[in-house]
Amino acid sequence: MPNHLLEIDDLSSAAITKIIELSKVEDPDQVLQNKGAALLFEKPSNRTRNSMEMAIIQLGGHPITIRPDEVGIGERESAEDVARTLSCYHALIGARVFAHSTVEKLAGASTVPVVNMLSDTSHPLQALADLLTIWEEFGTFEGCAVAYVGDANNVARSLAMACGLMGIEFRIAHPDGYGFSKSDEEAIRGIGTLLSTTHSPSEAVAEANVVYTDVWASMGQEKERVKRLADFEGYTVEDKLFELTNEDSIFMHCLPAHPGEEVSRSVLDSSRSRIWGQAENRMHAARGFLLHLFQEGNQK
Repeated sequence: MPNHLLEIDDLSSAAITKIIELSKVEDPDQVLQNKGAALLFEKPSNRTRNSMEMAIIQLGGHPITIRPDEVGIGERESAEDVARTLSCYHALIGARVFAHSTVEKLAGASTVPVVNMLSDTSHPLQALADLLTIWEEFGTFEGCAVAYVGDANNVARSLAMACGLMGIEFRIAHPDGYGFSKSDEEAIRGIGTLLSTTHSPSEAVAEANVVYTDVWASMGQEKERVKRLADFEGYTVEDKLFELTNEDSIFMHCLPAHPGEEVSRSVLDSSRSRIWGQAENRMHAARGFLLHLFQEGNQK
């Protein structure tokens, strides 16, 4: 059976440590030499497409990006038949989709690894890039605390699980009604995450090493934008908030950002911001994961 990556906890902590090490390899083995990689996009993306295509190329492979109108998953053809077809040609299938059930259907029928490039519940490749960024900054995960200010969305869920796997404390501050579901919170705590939740951003970021946020209205939530802007009033990550963190704390954001909403322009552009290194790490982390995945005899 192929090794799929649908959520970050499909990987062990030992595997994540190895992926971080492999992300730094400057002359990686060409494990995808003369192999194709199908990249399915229901949602457009700047960082996901560029990072995955370049990671595949750096491993000797040939990425083929497929637009939603070219396939029509669930309309022109079932997800299962799409997976069976692409498995005939490619060494892996990457999928950036709306519903997580779509990647589950793809994985259920595919004979090659399926990599979740984002779904409505999960963003494991982003979580790997985030861990790589934190490791590069501090050289350790021990004693680290990540404070996430905003909506408990797919990015937050995968990051919380990633933190739990690597022994990082995860705190989240969110307005009432925007926290993790009961089942998500149970799953996050179930893998050992030291999780704390609050409605107070200042409480969450106190003495934190990392302050993280994301847009308040994600793709597909445009109709909720006005309400969300009102509900998240007071949750903007501003300079004043950083006065409550550790003196060596950093700011992270998965991008794209909306300056003046979830974060101030001054924080985005500050010396504490790591958003561009974090964005670059999407490529390095993806390459490290793929190198780990295709190394002979490797297991998750």
